[in-house]
Amino acid sequence: MSGLLDGVRVLDFTQVIAGPACTRLMAEMGAEVIKVELAPSGDYARGMPLTRDGRSAYFFQHNQGKLSLCLDLGRPRARAMVGELVKKADVMVENFSPGVIGRLGFGWDQVHALNPELIMCSISAFGQTGPLAPLPGFDFIAQAYAGITSMIGDPDGPPSLTGFAVGDVGTGITALAAINAALFARSRGQGGRHLDISILDFYFHAHEINVEMASLGAWEPHRTGQHHGTVTPLGIFATRDGYLYIVVLQQMWPRFCAAMGRPDLEHDARFAGAPERVTNRDALNALVQDWLMTLQGRDAALALLQTARIPVAPILSVKEAMAHPHMVGRGTVRDVCDPALGPFQVTGNPIRDLGGGTIVPGRAPYLGEHNRQVLARHAGVKAADLDVLERDGTLVSEPVPTNAA
Repeated sequence: MSGLLDGVRVLDFTQVIAGPACTRLMAEMGAEVIKVELAPSGDYARGMPLTRDGRSAYFFQHNQGKLSLCLDLGRPRARAMVGELVKKADVMVENFSPGVIGRLGFGWDQVHALNPELIMCSISAFGQTGPLAPLPGFDFIAQAYAGITSMIGDPDGPPSLTGFAVGDVGTGITALAAINAALFARSRGQGGRHLDISILDFYFHAHEINVEMASLGAWEPHRTGQHHGTVTPLGIFATRDGYLYIVVLQQMWPRFCAAMGRPDLEHDARFAGAPERVTNRDALNALVQDWLMTLQGRDAALALLQTARIPVAPILSVKEAMAHPHMVGRGTVRDVCDPALGPFQVTGNPIRDLGGGTIVPGRAPYLGEHNRQVLARHAGVKAADLDVLERDGTLVSEPVPTNAA
């Protein structure tokens, strides 16, 4: 079956993660994604670890299934050719700092004049407006401004670093949602539009309970370490041979008491309701911890709580998660192969179309690999002109190995 975005053409002026995460998913939904890279080096993620023979596994993961066009946008001829691509594109995505894309010649007013039906999505750390907008930023910087970092770590220690790109990837998925909504609106005659998506906005939106609680004066959000601040028991507990994440909400409390072999706790005045359990969280968490240590280990506790329909999970390492049968079976972890990197694994696609409209993309492109293909097909550039543009440095590319499929 064809992909959900089959026939949609995307100009991708993005780099690193937030923008590429969005356009990678578009490629996996069937869109033709033309990654426009700036000469001479292209997306600087190409140099991020791990690299082997000049190929970056980091770059590969976020740029599967795309076409690479690398050119010097300081040259009028290069800008003219990209202008021709703009005229034929459905979507344009960029994640430069605000103002940069305009200085390159492809700001909203410029591209809208060339193609009134174009949907342009600008992704940035802080958005296109507001006091912080001009500042450079990344995932961690937006996270800090959003009050998220202040919630991570032990209560008596400093805030902690997160070891994953939830803000970048979440922002990319937010951008995808906005783009798809704009494509739907355009199909109903509403024309093109400019979308403003920021990592800061995504992060602040990701607060679970903190904003409304702080606003109402009910609770001062703060780091609570391995246990939740407003629900008990909810957190990370040790077993004899590993850790479990356990979540017990109000309606689950009787089942949890039964699973522990302590039905008396259900009606203990200290734990009878959710507020009482939070007030007496230290005592309750200690009881749960002591009970877990009476069991044979993590797997025994996991099986017992799963049987009782209590939400529970083992705290898996990254390697354990990659090998888990559920992840493997659903393609959550994906096997790929690259001429330089060899076989390895990357993240799969979180969007599942049960009708079959999601595709497994090809490898990530080499720098400028599709210069001639893209410009001949979509900008009408003749072969002889392409030869000249390659010789004078307007177009830049790297050698593609003969074994690159």
